[in-house]
Amino acid sequence: MEEELRCPVCKQLYSSPVLLPCYHALCLACALDIQTASGSASGGHGPAGGQHIGVPAGGGHPAGGSASVSVATHLHQQHSQSSSSSVSTGSSSATESVSSDQDQADKVSILSEADSGVICCTSRPGSYAGTPNLQGLLFPPSGAGGSVYSLACPVCRKLVFFDELGARNLPLYRAMESIVDRFCEREALRCQMCETEPPKVATVICEQCEIRYCDACRELCHPARGPLAKHSLTKPRGACQLRESICGEHTEPLTMYCMGCKLPICNQCIGDNRHQSHDLQSITAMCKAQKTELSHNLQQLSEKARSTTEFIQRLKGMSDKVTDSCIEFERLVTAQCEALIAAINARRDVLLDVIRSDKEAKIRTLKDQQASCTGKLQQTTGLIQFCIEALKETDSAAFLQVGSMLINRVANTDMTWHQEVTNAAPRVSPIIDLTLDDSSVIRAIDNLNFIQMKPAKEGEERLPAVPLAPGIIPEDCSAENNSVTVAWQAPSHSFVQGYVLELDDGSGGEFREVYCGKETICTVDGLHFNSMYNARVKAFNNTGEGDYSELIGLQTAEVAWFTFDSVLSGGPCSGLNFSNDNQTVSADGWEHRVALGSVGFSRGVHYWEFTIDKYTADTDPAFGVARLDVARDKMLGKDDKGFAMYIDRQRSWFQHNSVHERRVEGGISSGSTVGVLLDLERHTLHFIVNEMPQGSVAFRDLYGVFYPAVSVNRGVTLTLHTGLDAPRMDYH
Repeated sequence: MEEELRCPVCKQLYSSPVLLPCYHALCLACALDIQTASGSASGGHGPAGGQHIGVPAGGGHPAGGSASVSVATHLHQQHSQSSSSSVSTGSSSATESVSSDQDQADKVSILSEADSGVICCTSRPGSYAGTPNLQGLLFPPSGAGGSVYSLACPVCRKLVFFDELGARNLPLYRAMESIVDRFCEREALRCQMCETEPPKVATVICEQCEIRYCDACRELCHPARGPLAKHSLTKPRGACQLRESICGEHTEPLTMYCMGCKLPICNQCIGDNRHQSHDLQSITAMCKAQKTELSHNLQQLSEKARSTTEFIQRLKGMSDKVTDSCIEFERLVTAQCEALIAAINARRDVLLDVIRSDKEAKIRTLKDQQASCTGKLQQTTGLIQFCIEALKETDSAAFLQVGSMLINRVANTDMTWHQEVTNAAPRVSPIIDLTLDDSSVIRAIDNLNFIQMKPAKEGEERLPAVPLAPGIIPEDCSAENNSVTVAWQAPSHSFVQGYVLELDDGSGGEFREVYCGKETICTVDGLHFNSMYNARVKAFNNTGEGDYSELIGLQTAEVAWFTFDSVLSGGPCSGLNFSNDNQTVSADGWEHRVALGSVGFSRGVHYWEFTIDKYTADTDPAFGVARLDVARDKMLGKDDKGFAMYIDRQRSWFQHNSVHERRVEGGISSGSTVGVLLDLERHTLHFIVNEMPQGSVAFRDLYGVFYPAVSVNRGVTLTLHTGLDAPRMDYH
């Protein structure tokens, strides 16, 4: 509990604690130290402009309580929508709590502190929320020489703004002060120099030495002479005193609690207009109700704390089991290694190191989990003890000041306990889930390693665990044209029988299987150009399939680079001659022969050209595209698999399935160029002769996979040019 009683700034027990609107506490002196002046160039903690305003010894309100009364009156009238305007604006505190999220809960919390001199302007424009650097504009000084202060909570970083009184506007944290006094009386009022047991009660404490003395030890260990004569001896903090809460406006005892304003009030406050329509409850009854609710929540939380203690003991016991299991496994591995020949002996120490590392990792994991649960338990225990002490608070108003906060903290801790502790399980198994496979030791001695085993109960057969995820090797992966190559490495400590490689559709769609086998590298052809493919791979064995590897993205080429393919064109008996790295083609006979390109297209816009290296007058080559099963021994376009333009010296025709039509004037000669534009976005085919369109759209409604194609016979030599940008065309 001591952590709950220490100031987050000075780390000491609270002295004159004050309560922030966010329900965090500070020592009054610490609050004055960390507040910043934002309305004047000079700092300071007192009133600006040399004006002295009386402040009570408790540090809670200005003398007479005028500021507190004015603020409380303003907020009560605003809540009940009264038309009265009797608020004393000259003495009210212009303060506001601003947080980054500006949630409604924070606003309610701030309004509940209206009697403390810390207020919130509920009609503030929403656009100014969370803009601390505009505080001087939003909250101007109350006087010409005034200064506006701000304070950031050191715990949650929420901002609070004050008038010239600064942090002295904050209410005194009565419950905390009482609990600290009781704690000091119970824990700290013993002499620190006594050799007797138990030590005597301390009568003084030295502020310089920070040591408590009884009368006898003071005379013996800290005489009032020499250098010690200048030390200041004060009385230790004593027992808490019975306090009675008094109304700051009417100086009468607080007897009722306003449910609408969330404020304790006195009998005279009941007669005010601002409370006439509000639900009023006895302050004693409200305090008892909240204490009852807190006690019920604490009982449930205590049960879970008890179960956590048992769980921690279980974790400690598992650490011993891990050690025992590792010792046994070391014995088995040693026995297996000793049965092998000299080549195995060099490998044995490595395997044992792996086992010990696994043991250390598991023990470290268990200790980390144990420490985490212990920390959670300590926090919860501290909260429980603090709440128990709060339940002992005899001042109803002081308890109600934090009763709701404590109820919420306990309830929140109770809700999160189920997720963090109740359903928690050991992060590791005490059994070493490894085994040694010695069936092929001699053949695979360089790759000898452990196999991850599936956890099994005693008496059950132990099977290899599913493989871990393979690791992609980015430096060995590549993309060329419309092909991608993916390489990966086998997962460690896994028994693998094969791999499954999957690719998406190049547009971020669903994955599909493209390879299944034992190799660790695969090339996939026939993909779309100018597409980003995501690839992933997983390993499998008889136990099941492992997790997928991380994704790797591979971008296919924007434009196609290809050549003639002698194999697709019919092989050695095709009658075609390929040269210049399969970029130039010619024919031996008079019959037309079809030459196909090395890539097929199913999506995108693609353009390539042919240069007429040799041409005689008695031939008419055909240019276009074809499906893979086109007839190779006919002119391109004679069957329904080819789409072509055949041309001579003077004119050209479009031809498909032996139907030729739309004669276009303009022919070719040696040195001419013929371009083919395949647009599979619009599913059209265009031809360009000597950089001029040869007619309009040649063919429409082209769907499927098409290969660049040309048919030639004796007297014609063509050279293919690829990787070209597509020209703009008229599609009408």
